[in-house]
Amino acid sequence: MRTDSSPGTLPAREHLPAAGAGTPVLDVVIPVYNEEKDLQPCVLRLHEHLKRTFPYAFRITIADNASTDTTPQVAARLEERIGEVRSFRLEQKGRGRALRTVWSASDAPILAYMDVDLSTDLNALLPLVAPLISGHSDLAIGSRLARSSRVVRGPKREFISRAYNLILRGSLQARFSDAQCGFKAIRRDVAQVLLPLVEDTGWFFDTEMLVLAERAGLRIHEVPVDWVDDPNSTVNIVKTATDDLKGVWRIGRALATGSLPLDRLARPFGDDPRDRDLRDVPKGLARQLVGFCVVGGLSTLFYLLLYSVFRQFSGSQIANALALLVSAVANTAANRRLTFGVRGRGGAVRHQAQGLVVFGIGLALTSGSLAALNAATSDPAHSTELAVLIAANLAATVLRFLLFRAWVFPDRRDDTPTPQAEVPHRRHTPGTPAYQPLPPLPQRHATPRRSYDPEYDTTPFRAGADADRTPFRDATMPLQPVRPQDTDPRDYR
Repeated sequence: MRTDSSPGTLPAREHLPAAGAGTPVLDVVIPVYNEEKDLQPCVLRLHEHLKRTFPYAFRITIADNASTDTTPQVAARLEERIGEVRSFRLEQKGRGRALRTVWSASDAPILAYMDVDLSTDLNALLPLVAPLISGHSDLAIGSRLARSSRVVRGPKREFISRAYNLILRGSLQARFSDAQCGFKAIRRDVAQVLLPLVEDTGWFFDTEMLVLAERAGLRIHEVPVDWVDDPNSTVNIVKTATDDLKGVWRIGRALATGSLPLDRLARPFGDDPRDRDLRDVPKGLARQLVGFCVVGGLSTLFYLLLYSVFRQFSGSQIANALALLVSAVANTAANRRLTFGVRGRGGAVRHQAQGLVVFGIGLALTSGSLAALNAATSDPAHSTELAVLIAANLAATVLRFLLFRAWVFPDRRDDTPTPQAEVPHRRHTPGTPAYQPLPPLPQRHATPRRSYDPEYDTTPFRAGADADRTPFRDATMPLQPVRPQDTDPRDYR
């Protein structure tokens, strides 16, 4: 396998850098609200599965969302008895708020979460995080809608889930298949840059994070899962669906107006072969040609329609000028957004002004063609005028594309460096190999740091009045927020 960075060779994606000796590789967060009955069996089952199958050090973090029952006491008891378990208490509800808080403060390089009901088969956990550890992907999600998934749930939830994902595909052009499956993972370096852009604190948190990641060009890995519906779920389907639709509207509007700073996320996590400077291979030429042809075809039809309308009450020269002016403004706006991918309002006036210059050149070509036609015959037929205009527009279209690509919308990505604080690119020092092997990930310790009570696996935890008589220590986990510009001295990247 080649690992050099010569032109034409795909870049070698790095394996996850090794963390500190006592740092877990995986931090699984379980957000809970009033789950005193399900929390203990869930944590015990998850802990046993990770001890048996996961080859690296791990941590299980219970994120309590302002529970009003004995969930905090159950979490404290689990943290006391199991060395890999931590608990954290939030005084406000919201699954998204809990995940953002715990993920932002975690020191584990891989961050995951799952629902407390463990509807997803745990055998999918290692395939979920493996692409993140290897460096192949930036996020990973479990999918209940993949062809090879095996799902048991009622028709109501099945219909709502598929309808919601169809809405995402139609309105936000999402390409991931399942936004709301409670089984996801993300690399810590990606989360540090992505999470500050996610506004939602509830159930729409997952969807917003995935849409932003996909629009920024990050790689999302999907894992087919086996999933069994929890009939005792307390999720308010109607309220959740309403909040999700509001979130879809908010994100769609932000994407349409260009108010989201997606440039902060554009491929910041490693070398991308699409960003390579290869000789004789113009960047994005094929995609731009397709987009320009589609926009040009629609603009031509729009222009001919306008010309036919204006020709009813004006001469051919005036009708041509008016039709070409209106269609040129629409054509520039469409090519700006769809063909050359320029978002936001910045530079829109300048682009339209340059587009009008291109319009002037097209006007000269088409007007000259009409003048030549009128010189050749005194009363040309309307169909003959249209044929001449189509030929002139074809010539003007080729020239318009070249001017758009080289002058109006040039590719300036290489001329505009991104601040290091916002986009942490890996740097290559001249004179050193392009790829340097990293030390292996820390293995899980053979013995837990705390004694483990074997009887705890079989003795059920008593809630209610018995739990109130049991002394518990403070289960609050001291966490410090991590800002995107913070750097970790242990991060080799």
